[in-house]
Amino acid sequence: MRNLLPILLSVLLFNCNTNTPKSSDKNEDNGLQTGISHSDTLTKHLKPFKEGLPTIGLLMYNGVLQSEVVATSDVFAKPSVDGEQLFNVITIAETDNPITTEEGMHFVPDYTFDNCPKLTALFVPSAYDMYAQVHNNKIIDFIREKNEETKYTVSNCAGAQLIGASGIADGKKIVTWIGGGTQLQKDYPNLKVQNDSLVTFVRDGKFLSSNGNLASYISALNLLQTMTNEEHRKFVESYLYLDRLQNWKK
Repeated sequence: MRNLLPILLSVLLFNCNTNTPKSSDKNEDNGLQTGISHSDTLTKHLKPFKEGLPTIGLLMYNGVLQSEVVATSDVFAKPSVDGEQLFNVITIAETDNPITTEEGMHFVPDYTFDNCPKLTALFVPSAYDMYAQVHNNKIIDFIREKNEETKYTVSNCAGAQLIGASGIADGKKIVTWIGGGTQLQKDYPNLKVQNDSLVTFVRDGKFLSSNGNLASYISALNLLQTMTNEEHRKFVESYLYLDRLQNWKK
């Protein structure tokens, strides 16, 4: 019996191990039972950079108002009614380090100033304190250089200060955040600054600008219609439930 005891213990341990399901088996069973797909959701939703599509560049820097980045991506990343990708939407920053928005979120840029591809449109957002950005020659130079290739250059809110500092829109109409127009005109007298208490959005040639924050959807949707058509703009507006937002107080 003493000699049989080790053998019996080995058999019992073997049976226990073989009857215990692996963690992967549990996941597979749960997937079968609940109908949950175990596909890679990142791969499923990733929008690849496609050569030949117009490229929309979203400038970012620390302290940026995230609504002004999200608004543009929200509008231009929507597919066609047939589900086709219409644009490359990319984020750009001075380095590839994550940037921290005014609201505290961390965004990882797709490209840096050094490897940014050719852009069809550049969106220039704002921060509550623009001192660091306006005095950053790398940002100003990037805006100036990209404006040479873009068909459209857009500023939202105090992003107009970066447009003014770059000198690319001298002689053009521009609007900034509500209450910021007087100082913008003083700082950059060659701009035709519009009355921000009355004007939400303005376009002058290739330059578009808005008051920023949620008004950034207006500049994005206007440009979207220019680059596609009215039908697609209305489709995107319905996709975003903008009618619900417009009527929420009623």
